[in-house]
Amino acid sequence: MQDAEGVAASVRRIIDAVRRSGDAALRELTERFDGVRLESLAVSGPEFDAAERTLSSVQHRAIEMAISTVRAFHAAQMPQPLRVETAPGVLCERMVVPIGSVGLYVPAGTAPLPSTAIMLAVPAAIAGCPVRVMCTPPNRTGGADPAVLVAARKAGVERVFKVGGAQAVAAMAYGTATIPKCDKLFGPGNAWVTAAKLQVAGDPDGAAADLPAGVTEVLVVADDGARADFVAADLLAQAEHSVDAQSLLVTDSELLARAVAAEVAVQMRRLSRTAVLDESVANMRLLVVDSLETAFQIANAYAPEHLLLEIREPRRWLGSVSCAGAVFLGSWSPESMGDYCSGPNHTLPTYGFARAYSGLALEDFQKRITVQELTPAGLRGLGPTAQILAALEGLDGHGAAVAIRLAALGAGCA
Repeated sequence: MQDAEGVAASVRRIIDAVRRSGDAALRELTERFDGVRLESLAVSGPEFDAAERTLSSVQHRAIEMAISTVRAFHAAQMPQPLRVETAPGVLCERMVVPIGSVGLYVPAGTAPLPSTAIMLAVPAAIAGCPVRVMCTPPNRTGGADPAVLVAARKAGVERVFKVGGAQAVAAMAYGTATIPKCDKLFGPGNAWVTAAKLQVAGDPDGAAADLPAGVTEVLVVADDGARADFVAADLLAQAEHSVDAQSLLVTDSELLARAVAAEVAVQMRRLSRTAVLDESVANMRLLVVDSLETAFQIANAYAPEHLLLEIREPRRWLGSVSCAGAVFLGSWSPESMGDYCSGPNHTLPTYGFARAYSGLALEDFQKRITVQELTPAGLRGLGPTAQILAALEGLDGHGAAVAIRLAALGAGCA
């Protein structure tokens, strides 16, 4: 595996190629990395229609149900109008407008992720972003994953392009003849995708990025009342994502830790992704601590993407959580539900970034613009304060912009 500097350098070359050669570079890079030569980068109407026929009615209903719950949770986040008179005659407001164009990235490396298509497309639609495009890697036959296409179309995105990796990020950030330039990019990905998002976000000509999202992780806090089979299943559910996925248990019960270890060994042999699990389970850690207080100190220091509280009275302990992307309370709340259909967004900060970042929400697809309006009386009352502060900062031009108006008011102008 390449080091971070090597990945960053390779990503820079990919970005430069896409900026220089556009669609031609995308076709060449897709052939190199995905093993398929594409005539058209865009998913056509007939391809969407064929994808819909591929899925069963049960699968269609499951996607629709997930869209419904995710829509319900995100629609409830719509901000209320803000209008405050901060001083007599000084009216301040905040208006919310959608981001003009958003690029949604849906990975399809070791497994296609229609759930990510839902989590990105639904809030983008609710926010009212006028331009919504999606990129997802092609499969070996040159098509996009049918479930991803169905989820995208049902969630309101019909401009989908069969491009993956850093080249997809570059295309959406700078635009090509086929793929429109986007103002902000969303979605998880591997180290190459993450590096590309960081690079284009640091370029004024590029595009903003949502949040740091890379290798997936889960931390389970459990006591001696937890079910070992449940905990083991939760750890394995995260471990099956990739060989570098991180799964941790922190418990005050050595007996539980031993039982979980035994359950992991048994359950992993029932799962299909054994090659991935053989490596990721080797990195799994089961930590025994002296108390739940210590467990929560560790959890907050680690700042996991997913935090599961499989303890007695989990809601009573919720106030002890200060750093986590998403929290799942109790034994009947597996993280899998959050991945797919409970409602909150599953695009969450990783690598400890939950100390400062939040999971994706409706507001990430919107901009907040403040509005200020002063009456003549408002300027008379508050203007001298601005003049004093301008003098303290040595910015006499700022003070003069107020003074000229106060003088006009003194002369009888309104």
